[in-house]
Amino acid sequence: MLKICYIITKLELGGAQKVALYTAERLDKDKFSSFFITGKGGILDGKAAQKFKLFQLDSFVREIRPLKDIAALFGIYKILKKEKPNIVHTHSSKAGILGRIAAKLAGVKTVIHTIHGYGFNETQKWHIKYFFILVEKFCALFSDKLIAVAEEDIKKGLRYKIAKEDKFVLIRAGIDVNYYKNYKLQTNLKKSLNLSDNAKIVTTIGPFKPQKNLKDFIKAAEIAGKNVSEAVFLITGDGDLRKRLEEQISKTGMKDKIILLGWRDDIAEILTSSDIFVMTSLWEGLPRAIIEAMCCAKPVIANAVDGVKEIISEGKNGYKIQPYDYGDTAQKIIKLLQNDALLKEMSAEAQSSITEEFDINYTVRQQEELYLK
Repeated sequence: MLKICYIITKLELGGAQKVALYTAERLDKDKFSSFFITGKGGILDGKAAQKFKLFQLDSFVREIRPLKDIAALFGIYKILKKEKPNIVHTHSSKAGILGRIAAKLAGVKTVIHTIHGYGFNETQKWHIKYFFILVEKFCALFSDKLIAVAEEDIKKGLRYKIAKEDKFVLIRAGIDVNYYKNYKLQTNLKKSLNLSDNAKIVTTIGPFKPQKNLKDFIKAAEIAGKNVSEAVFLITGDGDLRKRLEEQISKTGMKDKIILLGWRDDIAEILTSSDIFVMTSLWEGLPRAIIEAMCCAKPVIANAVDGVKEIISEGKNGYKIQPYDYGDTAQKIIKLLQNDALLKEMSAEAQSSITEEFDINYTVRQQEELYLK
């Protein structure tokens, strides 16, 4: 039996976290056993602890904190030396750095890293960007395989010479496609939020951090909301930027139309109740939320970054927007909300565009095959 250690910075309600937990839970129990190393304070901590041996480190945080990072590195090293996994599989940028170095130091035979978008991106200052490129190259030396969730991440890895082509493998960050495609509403979301029956719901999902660029979602919502009186905008998630976003919403004078829902576990309910899904992220791997929204037959308006470009067909199942162009995002929202026939046509196209390639059970089978190799 192969013993797998999953290392991820924080078990919040994100795509990387859901993929890691789902995969570990559904691996063939006759061939694999799993445990997790993570930081504290994630909303999924309790769920993970019920199903797996869970090691949590106070020092393991998302932010760059040199002293804590060193402590986390040695904390991970000690756990790996004691538990002796056959494979270490890291998810997310910070865990990918500390986890792979610790695994090398601990003598772990096989190290795999899943790239959910790189730690470097075009929005950073050049010296910060190239520092993270060097870090990625360094950590790639300790990696037996680099799993990319999007073809764009392989192209980017080759362009910046992170590793050679034979080190990359494409395995999508899948979702339960059948569940979302066949989901039936359980409640009346509009009623629970005191919305009118004719409200048109535009939704986004994600943690409140700079990557998600939610300030542009709010700017687009302000423009679109003043042009489409029935439009309501839901932001599902939470995080350190909440107070700043609340202040921005207050300044728009639209507190009744731009609603912060907090973390929710009824994502299928929210998406099925929505009319449009919007994502204003500045970088991504392959956003599960977009795939979930499409399965729920919602057209997607999203910034044209990384894996997003692979799943949106312009004008068919959604629209691709240049980052920071919230005005264009607003115009596309208005266009769809004011044209019922177009909205219906793109909704059907969105759902049909998600195939088995994006199914989480296919992802699990691919992961098992890779581990056994």
